[in-house]
Amino acid sequence: MILEAALLFVRPGCEAEFEVAFRQASPYIAMTPGYLGHELQKCMETGAKYLLLVRWETLESHAIGFRDSPRYQNWKQLLHHFYDPFPTIEHFESVRLGS
Repeated sequence: MILEAALLFVRPGCEAEFEVAFRQASPYIAMTPGYLGHELQKCMETGAKYLLLVRWETLESHAIGFRDSPRYQNWKQLLHHFYDPFPTIEHFESVRLGS
């Protein structure tokens, strides 16, 4: 499993509108093959900061399966105008800690 993580800085004062748009955009990502789930967390200290976590089967599920799809264009149209600055997306994999 791959974990995609993004800190989203939403333009101040647009938080409620962003959350509505995010609910509308969520089905677009959820329809992607290799998608395992996602969650959006709102920062308690900085109200216009969010953490997006998306679980994917593989990196390609996100980088190609979603990003190269028409669904991504819908996602982008609904959400990208809220970000300032545009987020950096990073991908993580589990570290085996035992033997």
